[in-house]
Amino acid sequence: MNIQWIIFVTFLVVSIQAWITNRWILKGIEYSRYFSVNSAFEGQEIEMIERISNRKLLPVPWLRIESKISENLEFQRQFNLDIKHQQFHKSLFSLMPFTAINRRHLIKCKKRGCYRLNSAALTCGDLFGFRTVSRVYELDAELLVYPKLLSLDEIPFLSRSWMGDVVVKRWIVDDPFMYSGVREYTPGDPLNNINWKATARTGKLQVHKRDYTADPRIMVYLNMDITEDMWGPITEPDRIERGISYAASIVSHAISQGIDVGFGSNGYTIDEPKQPVRVFPRNGEEQLFFLLDTMAKLVVDRSVTFYTFLEEEIKERASGAFSGSIDYLFITSYVSERMRNQIRQLEDMGNSVEILWLKDPGKEGSND
Repeated sequence: MNIQWIIFVTFLVVSIQAWITNRWILKGIEYSRYFSVNSAFEGQEIEMIERISNRKLLPVPWLRIESKISENLEFQRQFNLDIKHQQFHKSLFSLMPFTAINRRHLIKCKKRGCYRLNSAALTCGDLFGFRTVSRVYELDAELLVYPKLLSLDEIPFLSRSWMGDVVVKRWIVDDPFMYSGVREYTPGDPLNNINWKATARTGKLQVHKRDYTADPRIMVYLNMDITEDMWGPITEPDRIERGISYAASIVSHAISQGIDVGFGSNGYTIDEPKQPVRVFPRNGEEQLFFLLDTMAKLVVDRSVTFYTFLEEEIKERASGAFSGSIDYLFITSYVSERMRNQIRQLEDMGNSVEILWLKDPGKEGSND
């Protein structure tokens, strides 16, 4: 009789705690996850912080959090963290009533990209494992990993004096009274550049036309195509990643020298699928981080051919949508005959065009 009573009581206790677990165990559970910084450079180490709290009287014997995170974010192994196939992460917790736990995970950013943590699955159960309850929590954590910045000596320029020449242009004519004529005002022109005498004479708003060397601007264009006749996916993504790193290094150096710089590509970003990228030249820290953000979000795939991308550029220039000369730098694996014709058209409009060859490591720097 005593044994039967013990079995009955045990069964009753197990059933009651299983019922309580099923009904209330996840109530009052709050979970959040975020990165210690919003952005980092490739190769840097950062922290991912998990915070979980139990805001009720009922303790949680065990709780497991499962999520999928890119293998390009390398976790340092630690107690209570299980990593499967470098992508699936499991964290284990035990929560007393009205307690909160913060857990910090050290992460190495192995590769450029935009990493978003959108959800995590929480599973908890009773003491005996008879009942488990799960819930998916929506998250909003994002980390931008910028391309690795290189010194200019590490970039195989066809003409190693090109950047130096542009920097000289930035400073060689800094006299605001040196102009080469006047032209009609266009949106975006500074008001202090208005020529009031010419405006009164013509009856239309006129601005000073600066000499070419007084206001240099750079546009760095990255060609996603490996060959002219490429139709499928990018066959050498590491080569394109190297080109993105070159572009980031060049724009960073140019902005540090006070030069207006922009960036474009026939690829696209994760925020605007299948739309070519084109950021017009500006200067300042805000522009630098906007360009780095754009490059972090760049997808190694093309939206249009580079030929089509340049055709749009030439049409915009010919229509007068924006004025002034530009120093173009094309980072590309090839230059076809059609592209050479486009380069000549851009040069005939008063621009300069330089090629940074993006070839196999053994051929880097060659223009054959």
